[in-house]
Amino acid sequence: MEKEIADRKATVGNEVQENNDGESEEITERESTRKEEEHPLPLMALNHVSRVCRSVKDSVDFYTKVLGFVLIERPQSFDFEGAWLFNYGVGIHLMQSEDEDNGVRLGDKDHLDPLDNHISFQCEDMEAMEERLKELEVKYMRRTLDEENGESIEQLFFNDPDGFMIEICNCENLKVVPAGSSGRIRLPAGRHNPPLESNGQK
Repeated sequence: MEKEIADRKATVGNEVQENNDGESEEITERESTRKEEEHPLPLMALNHVSRVCRSVKDSVDFYTKVLGFVLIERPQSFDFEGAWLFNYGVGIHLMQSEDEDNGVRLGDKDHLDPLDNHISFQCEDMEAMEERLKELEVKYMRRTLDEENGESIEQLFFNDPDGFMIEICNCENLKVVPAGSSGRIRLPAGRHNPPLESNGQK
């Protein structure tokens, strides 16, 4: 009888310990989440994209005429050929390849695959952008994605002079919905931002 009572006490003690362990894990997770919210990473926004290119001159011509970037000054301490461009809150840094054959991981200028590496720019008038590509005789691909909620995403894909793919889209019209409770998104002030939906709000 005494052994049975002792066994029951041990079982209850184990259950209490398991519950306490579970509560401790939850508390630790909450504390970790709170600390991350109080001390977020000091990142602000995408600063620039760098491109190694065959010809800095040709690439400057492309990014200024096709995409409206503006040539800006580079640090004078740089001892290699290149160019900096800026617009829309982001920079493009061009670097001249020293070896035309091996210095650049060049893409196929005639190949367009939406599933390949690319950079993307949000656009508020897709028709106007498409007309600009036609006027400048830039080869492009247009794609429309129809979402289940009735919204559509328009995309234009084309390559720069070195075969690096660029996308123009209205993707940021879609809401940004964190996929889990750990989603803590910081939106830079003073810039175009997609609408943000909290986890508990649909």
